[in-house]
Amino acid sequence: MKIGIPKEIKNNESRVALTPSGAKTLVQQGHEVFVETHAGENSGFTDEQYKKSGAQILGAAAEVYAIAEMIMKVKEPIKSEYNLIRPNQLVFTYFHFASGEELTHAMIDSGAVCLAYETVEKADKTLPLLIPMSEVAGRMSIQEGARCLEKPKGGKGILLGGVPGVKPANVLVLGGGVVGTQAALMAAGLGAHVTIADISLPRLRYLSEIMPANVDTLMSTTSNIEDMLPLTDLVIGAVLIPGAKAPHLITRDMLKLMQPGSVLVDVAIDQGGCFETSHATTHAEPVYTVDGILHYCVANIPGAVPFTSTLALTNATLPYAVILANMGWEKACEKHEDLRKGLNIVNGKVVCKAVADTFGL
Repeated sequence: MKIGIPKEIKNNESRVALTPSGAKTLVQQGHEVFVETHAGENSGFTDEQYKKSGAQILGAAAEVYAIAEMIMKVKEPIKSEYNLIRPNQLVFTYFHFASGEELTHAMIDSGAVCLAYETVEKADKTLPLLIPMSEVAGRMSIQEGARCLEKPKGGKGILLGGVPGVKPANVLVLGGGVVGTQAALMAAGLGAHVTIADISLPRLRYLSEIMPANVDTLMSTTSNIEDMLPLTDLVIGAVLIPGAKAPHLITRDMLKLMQPGSVLVDVAIDQGGCFETSHATTHAEPVYTVDGILHYCVANIPGAVPFTSTLALTNATLPYAVILANMGWEKACEKHEDLRKGLNIVNGKVVCKAVADTFGL
C-alpha cells in the first residue's frame, strides 16, 4: 500500500503522524511511505531520517494526497485540504466529527473512508488510539492550569502546591477516565488538594484505591459541582462520550459561584467542550476570560510537546496502520472489530451513530 504523511498545518500543530522508525516498519512490510518535506521537523525528525528509514520525500501536500492510498494524519483535515482528499482514499486520523459540522459534510462529499483514531474501541471499552494523547493532555492540563493561576496571566496568584503554612490550591477534575486520572495524579504530585468527580460508582471506588491521600472522589452531579465551585481554584474538564458531543457540566450561570481569577481548562474541547462558555483556542492565544473566570480551551494540547506526543502516538497507531496496510481497510475492519468501530464515514455515508445523531444524519 502507498501511505502518505502530510505536514500538519492546523494552527500551532507541531506533531507528525509517523516517526521515521514507524515508517521503517511499514517499508519492511513491503509498503511505500511518502512524507511531505519538513513534515517531522517540528517534532524533531528530519527528512534525512525518513529517507534512511526507506520513506520517500515529496515537495508538497498535494503530491502526498495524490499518490497515497492511505493518509495518516494527527489532526482532522482543514478547509484547504478538503479538495485534496479523493473518493475511496483512507484517511486515518483524529477527526472529532461531533464538534465540526462543516468537516463532517466535507468528508461526506469527499467520498473518502474516514477512520477516526478516537473511536477505535477495544472489547473492554478502552480507546487505544485516544489513550496516549489523553495521557499527555491530562498531565499538561495541570501544567497549563497552574500557569494560568499565576497573577501575570490573570489568575488568582495561587501556587498549586502551596508552601508550609499556606494551603495548596483546590483542583476539581470532572471525569475519571484517562485524562482525569492523569490530571488528578499530576495535580496531587504537585501538592494540590484534588477532587475527582465521575458518574460511575465502580470507577470512583477504583480511583479511591489508587489515588494519593490528597485526592478525594465525588459523585458527579450538578448539585455536587455547584457546591464545589466556590472553593475551587482550578477545574479540569475531562468528560468524554466516545464520538459524541461532550455535555455541558458547568453553565455560564455557574461561573458566578467561582471566585474571580479561577481557571477552567477544557480538555474536552475537541468534542465541543464540557463548559457552556468554552470555545476552541490555540497555543498562540490559549486563554480568554468570561465573567472573571479564565478559560484555557486549546484544541490540540499535546501539540505543545510534539516530540513526546509523536512518539506516544506512533506507539499506539503503528500496529493498526500495519494491519490496514497489509489487509486493506475493508478486510481489516471485517476481521478487527476495534478498527471497524473507528469507521465514521465511508464513501459518503455516516456509519458512526454518535456522529449521525449529533447532526441528524
